[in-house]
Amino acid sequence: MQTLSVFGFLWTPLFYLFWSALSPGEDCGIEGIWAVLLGSVLGFALFFLGPLVEAGGFDRARWISGFVDIVSVPTLLPLLLYGLLCCFGISGTWVKGAHFTLLWLIPDVAIHIVSWSTQNQPFLLVLVPLLRTAVGVGIPFLASLVGTRNPLLILVAILGIIVLPFSATTSYWAFFCQRPLEGYGCLAITLVPVAVAACRHLPWRRSP
Repeated sequence: MQTLSVFGFLWTPLFYLFWSALSPGEDCGIEGIWAVLLGSVLGFALFFLGPLVEAGGFDRARWISGFVDIVSVPTLLPLLLYGLLCCFGISGTWVKGAHFTLLWLIPDVAIHIVSWSTQNQPFLLVLVPLLRTAVGVGIPFLASLVGTRNPLLILVAILGIIVLPFSATTSYWAFFCQRPLEGYGCLAITLVPVAVAACRHLPWRRSP
């Protein structure tokens, strides 16, 4: 369990360093400082307040709790805030949105790892940071595709933005319910956008 806790602590900051290396020059600047501060404040607030949705056993309430308290909503909040900053012309591209979200998630995930470490659910320490990262990077990548002039690509991007938070939550719920086949299937769907985004940023894919 201790090893899994270390993984949970280190995954998001290490992935942020990896993502920064793939997209140099796209750091958030002052917005990144605010992301860390706001992520810390929200993380501590939710840590002391407890879950917003009372989780049931293996029913719909558990899925809703996973969506609101554990996987999707905590990742969508920084994305929504960054979207507002873009609308008001304060921030720049959606590539920076991934950096903003990852910086927000670093303290938020670290704070929650403390409580997750005391529960007898080791998958929380590995799966949830992975799912949050996939949503936090995948949605900005898909949002950047909406600006293209390819109607099919735009449609796929919009559908992906809608599906991603639900597939991530369903993966968490399926593993919690000990339904690994469904869990791995939804996890694979959730990881597709971030995998494609990473491949597009690989050094040998860039123009000289």
